[in-house]
Amino acid sequence: MKIGDVVSWHRTFTEDEIRAFARFSGDEGEHHLVPDGQGRLMAHGLLTATLPTKIGGDMNFIARQMTFEFHRPVFAGDTIECQVTLVGLEPDDRYTRVTAQFVCRNQMGKEVMTGQTHGVIRNS
Repeated sequence: MKIGDVVSWHRTFTEDEIRAFARFSGDEGEHHLVPDGQGRLMAHGLLTATLPTKIGGDMNFIARQMTFEFHRPVFAGDTIECQVTLVGLEPDDRYTRVTAQFVCRNQMGKEVMTGQTHGVIRNS
């Protein structure tokens, strides 16, 4: 790993996933359970936030802090790509401190969520 590395991942959210997340999280706001006037079901912000956490999990990253800014809604059927950029690495005896920024865009290239995270990766 080095500063400037970019890792990306994408997924398409389904109505079933949104409804399951509503049950698991307890966030059963009407906008997550009843389609809007265009027949779309809105995904939870924290469901969208699973994209950068999936990438972190692949790196064995232990988050200490995460911030999210939600720019526009994500709906069932949207494909979201998340790009995580490493912006800070500080090796220590037991851990490497990591700082990363991320941006998530929908299939039209519009930002839906941005943020940053700080945490550690245990040294082997």
